[in-house]
Amino acid sequence: MISVNNISKAYGAVQAIQDISFEVSKGEIFGLIGPDGAGKTTLFRILTTLILADKGQASVAGMDVVKNYKDLRQIIGYMPGRFSLYQDLTVKENLEFFASVFGTSIREHYDLIAPIYSQIEPFNHRRAGALSGGMKQKLALCCALIHKPEVLFLDEPGTGVDPVSRKEFWEMLGSLKRQGLTMLVSTPYMDEAELCDRVALIQKGKIMSIDTPQGIIDAFTSPLFAARSDNMYQLINDLRSMEGVADCYAFGEYAHVKMAASAAGSIGYIDALHTYLQGKKHQQIEIKPAVATVEDCFIELMKN
Repeated sequence: MISVNNISKAYGAVQAIQDISFEVSKGEIFGLIGPDGAGKTTLFRILTTLILADKGQASVAGMDVVKNYKDLRQIIGYMPGRFSLYQDLTVKENLEFFASVFGTSIREHYDLIAPIYSQIEPFNHRRAGALSGGMKQKLALCCALIHKPEVLFLDEPGTGVDPVSRKEFWEMLGSLKRQGLTMLVSTPYMDEAELCDRVALIQKGKIMSIDTPQGIIDAFTSPLFAARSDNMYQLINDLRSMEGVADCYAFGEYAHVKMAASAAGSIGYIDALHTYLQGKKHQQIEIKPAVATVEDCFIELMKN
């Protein structure tokens, strides 16, 4: 449903994306995972026919994004990262406007948006600008779906909303997937990667890895531990200087410690780490095995 071949785009001296290639199958949720400035939005704007690439080709639902841009706009839905609906129009007025643009109506495709629209329908006469972040997100999704698109593009849909709204939103995407809708989703949140069928990890305009979330995690083979003490800043600095430690970085309330495969010797990783930190005068030391996440894999790929 989506085919991207060696797409590149620069803004002056800044190379936004470089030689990006991937494919998305019908009915798949494909995640583009990376931090702000990685090139996600630039790629989305190319695929939704808003800007032109400098080189490379891309197609959506078999249509070239340059040659067939007018026809393509009729069969895709696009939810940009920034709330872009009319803030002075009400919920219902926004929906009716976007439906009329595509020559349809709310009633015609009500079944598709019903699970989402039912949550904002009580606020039909409230101006969009007065909605909460989560409600704005649901309204934007309804407007992107109102013409029953074949492919849905969601650019950082969870940014700026609370964790509960993010969770609800992804449950909605799961429901849309079960109806056969193909989705390309970008996000800076590594935990959302595990909700996709496949993901591409992107940094500085280049794709570092494409696989299922579990496939990416399985590629992380280094021994990994979570550590903390009474002085976390010093703990990270000290462990980075320890022989046998390949990397150490903050991870929630712990630090994740990646060991070199041959570092344990005869006393084991945990004992070695504990003894080292005691020698550095750390108190309240806690060390335990850790299971790698997509974020750990992203950090490893980025540093390599």
